[in-house]
Amino acid sequence: MDLADFKANNKTVYLAGLYEDLTRQITEARSLALADESIKDLVEEEIKDLEKQQTEIWEKMEEILKPKVGEGDSAGPKTVMIEMRAGAGGEEASLFAYELSQTYAKYAASQGWDFALVDESPSTSGGYKEATFEITGAGAYDSFKYEMGVHRVQRVPATEKSGRVHTSTISVAVLPVREYSEIKINPGDLEIEFTRSGGAGGQNVNKVETAVRIVHKPTGLVVRCQKERTQLRNKEKAMEMLAAKIEDQERQEETAKYSAERKSQIGTADRSEKIRTYNFLQDRITDHRIKKSWHGIERIMAGNLDQVFADLKAGLAK
Repeated sequence: MDLADFKANNKTVYLAGLYEDLTRQITEARSLALADESIKDLVEEEIKDLEKQQTEIWEKMEEILKPKVGEGDSAGPKTVMIEMRAGAGGEEASLFAYELSQTYAKYAASQGWDFALVDESPSTSGGYKEATFEITGAGAYDSFKYEMGVHRVQRVPATEKSGRVHTSTISVAVLPVREYSEIKINPGDLEIEFTRSGGAGGQNVNKVETAVRIVHKPTGLVVRCQKERTQLRNKEKAMEMLAAKIEDQERQEETAKYSAERKSQIGTADRSEKIRTYNFLQDRITDHRIKKSWHGIERIMAGNLDQVFADLKAGLAK
C-alpha cells in the first residue's frame, strides 16, 4: 500500500496530508543543511525527529486500514442504527428527512433486511425533525456506513408559490450496534425513566409506560426507544443504542489525538461535511467525496441504491 492509497481513503486522507507535510519539511531541512555546514548536525537531528513522526503516522494509517478480526464483509455488525436530523430549511428539511428514510427502508426491504423505526420527533408537515431507525441484516452496516454526513437537497417545495428553488440539509449518523455487554457501562452512571409511547399501536402503547429514556451522565448522551411493547425490551434496545453511541464518541476522541486544529476522518466520516447533493431540477444526485453523479433521481429515491452503494464502496473502501 502506498501514499496514494492512503490519500484516496476517507479514513486516512488527513493523516496522509500530515505525512506529505513532513516530507516537505524534511526536504527543506536537507536543503538548509547543504547551504550552511555549521548547522548540519542540528538539522540532521531535526530530520531524524521528522522521519520518526512519519514512521508513526505511516504505521497508524496501516493500522486503520488493516482488516479487523471478526469484522470482514461477512462478519461485520449485522445491525446498524441510523439517526436523521433536519438541518437548514425548516419544514422542507424535515420532509426530506422523511423521504430519505423511506428510500433507506425500501432498499433494506429489497435486501431482505428488517427496517424499524425506534424513535421519532415528527414535524407539523409530516416529516421528521429527528428520527432513529434500526436496520438488521447481513451486510447492512457495510452498505450504509458511507451514508454518514450532511445530505443537501435542492428543489422547489410543493408549498412554494413563486417556483423558487430551496436548499435544505439533513444530517445522517450511522452507528454499528453490538451487544452492549461488550461495552462496560456502570449502572450507577445511568438515569432511566419510562414514559408513555406516542403514535399508533393500541391501548398498550398509549396507556402503559413502555417507552424508555436513558441518560448516560458521564458523557451526557441520551437515547430513547419506544419500538417494543414492553419496558424490558425497550430498555435492552436502548442500552444497545447507548453502547453504540459511547463507542462512536470514543472513536471520535481517538481522532482528536491526531489533530488539534480539526477533527480528522479516522474511522468515521466528518458529520459536518456535506457529502451529497440531491438536485431534483437537474435530475441528478452528486456525491462530493468521490466526485460522481447519478441521474434518475426519482428511481434512486424509490430505493434503487445498488449502483450508488457500489460506486461508494469502490471509491471510498480502498
